[in-house]
Amino acid sequence: MSSAKVTQRRAFRRTDDHTPGTPKLKFVEETLPLPLAPTAVLIKVHAVALNYRDANIANGGNPWPVIPNGILCNDAAGEVIAIGDKVKSLSIGNRVSPVTDTGFISGREGKRSWLAADEDGVMADHIVFDEECLSKIPDYLNWVDASIVPCAGVTAWSALKGMEIGQTVLIQGTGGVSVFAMKLARAAGLRIILTSSSDAKLEQMKEKYSNPPILTVNYSQTPDWDEEVLKLTGGVGVDIVVENGGAGTLMKSLRCTRRGGIVSQVGYLSKQVEPNALRELVPTLIDRRINLRGINAGSKFDMEDLHAALAAVETPLNDLIDRTFSFEEAEEAVEYVWQGKQIGKIVLRL
Repeated sequence: MSSAKVTQRRAFRRTDDHTPGTPKLKFVEETLPLPLAPTAVLIKVHAVALNYRDANIANGGNPWPVIPNGILCNDAAGEVIAIGDKVKSLSIGNRVSPVTDTGFISGREGKRSWLAADEDGVMADHIVFDEECLSKIPDYLNWVDASIVPCAGVTAWSALKGMEIGQTVLIQGTGGVSVFAMKLARAAGLRIILTSSSDAKLEQMKEKYSNPPILTVNYSQTPDWDEEVLKLTGGVGVDIVVENGGAGTLMKSLRCTRRGGIVSQVGYLSKQVEPNALRELVPTLIDRRINLRGINAGSKFDMEDLHAALAAVETPLNDLIDRTFSFEEAEEAVEYVWQGKQIGKIVLRL
């Protein structure tokens, strides 16, 4: 076994105190799980990216069970510094990221295991994973940019599967998945309609992506935003929706999707609604022949495909970063995401 002399790690574990205004993270120093298992890899972490999911878990809003006081976050980029004696696919010095769902490698598995939920996440300066749960990072990406790919990037990639040049995509919000979906959609030749409750955010995005221009809708000022989206598409509807809202927005998303189109459910940001609000769900699905699909990031193979696509033309990702924090500012970074201040991705730099 190739080994490093590192035996301890610094990490942030959840306090599981969901009272508003109380700390959501606790700094710990703990022993690494050594010696390494035969196919395990020890990674020195250089960057950790946050998602809304992390802030939601820290504040007790996750709809699925999580382990008590777990380590937060599922997005990281780091360097292999030690390997087990049976590791075949990786070497010391390789740059890697773990997959978000360590039980979903090929895409054909029937199980799942989410980082920061079913198992500890990656908000630490050293992490250990089995080699099959790791994907090599493209050489051109720096640590910060590479760290945003595993969850936000792969989710956007999965949500846009089936897209074709010239189609129209409706993207909800300006968080990490949304801005990554914009990046991929523009590269693929799609027309974009972006929604947000903030005119300021929409103006920033229109200025940032002015050629070709994007279309925008403020859903706060336009409660019947689905009708506005239909108008923007000549009454036909969009081809794909990157659906971030959940129960509170799903019906409107279905109504402004063309017949035979796709709605990719990637999030659950909106408040829960009364069951009656979804009474037209099945009739609308059938009438509009819509493919409604749940997206939970993607498999390791999906991440490798995305890495290959990004590397082919060395797609820059730095424009998707809203702000970087130091590792020690993890609590502040989580609160920043929880308050929805970001346009794009928030990253901890180690």
